[in-house]
Amino acid sequence: MWTTVFVTLLAMWEISLATPELGTAEEYDFKIWMSKHNRQYDMAEYHQRLRIFTENKKMIEIHNAGNHTFTMGLNQFSDLTFAEFKKYFLFKEPQNCSATNGNHVKGRGHYPDSIDWRKKGNYVTTVKNQGGCGSCWTFSTTGCLEAVTAIATGKLLYLSEQQLVDCAQAFNNHGCEGGLPSQAFEYIMYNKGLMTEEDYPYEGFEGPCRYDAKWAAAFVKNVVNITKYDEMGMVDAVANHNPVSFAYEVTGDFMHYKQGVYTSTKCHNTTDMVNHAVLAVGYGTENGLPYWIVKNSWGTEWGMDGYFYIERGKNMCGLAACSSYPVV
Repeated sequence: MWTTVFVTLLAMWEISLATPELGTAEEYDFKIWMSKHNRQYDMAEYHQRLRIFTENKKMIEIHNAGNHTFTMGLNQFSDLTFAEFKKYFLFKEPQNCSATNGNHVKGRGHYPDSIDWRKKGNYVTTVKNQGGCGSCWTFSTTGCLEAVTAIATGKLLYLSEQQLVDCAQAFNNHGCEGGLPSQAFEYIMYNKGLMTEEDYPYEGFEGPCRYDAKWAAAFVKNVVNITKYDEMGMVDAVANHNPVSFAYEVTGDFMHYKQGVYTSTKCHNTTDMVNHAVLAVGYGTENGLPYWIVKNSWGTEWGMDGYFYIERGKNMCGLAACSSYPVV
């Protein structure tokens, strides 16, 4: 879709950028966006993507003119419908991920007002990009294991998402069609290791399993699941132990998130509707509204350099449905 042919000759392209009066204001904005994101279409798709872009831009402007706790903005997904976005970037089917009775043991309940593992030490790797593959669960898994391993050993490794995409199917994971961090941690535990990103680089599509035990770099001794809907259990884990993987439901407005504390009245809060997995690296409060600090896997152009805040304390979009972390 994005690597076909130029929509018009390069000379006309440059002229239209330099002189917006040759087209509508919407077309000018779209061509600026295309240039920024290196998009190329044939003529038929150009008009389709222009229409979608214009609809998304209007929705963003209407939202930002209202009274909301977060703002929206154009990003790399602005030429997609939400149906297309779901197809490429979310679980193909919702994962029922509940841990009815988890094995996380809470501490005494004295928690700091805020915490950010990015600032506590060299514990969180840079934001990665899953591309057009529903492999978010693998990035949530590696992000958490990277942090837990760094906290335990003092060494921050970049771990392989591709190994999980290719090799973890026996643990009810489905490559680019979805999976769950808790099940990925189980795979790593029974598989006796996960390779580094350097030794098993990310490709963004499912291939044959190429795991080699002699190159295993990170290990899991046990998997801790937090009881479903126990959001204070998540607070306890993040405050006292390490970042925590969780899944939740993404709805249409979230793909345009830019900054602020995300809240929604459209998403569900049940275990059977989650469609995206991410990593809670901390929490805080903004203007009296408590939030989670969350690392995403859509690159640094999205959100706040690849991060977002989401309301804390209300199981927003089912974020407390199935949270977990490994013991190393």
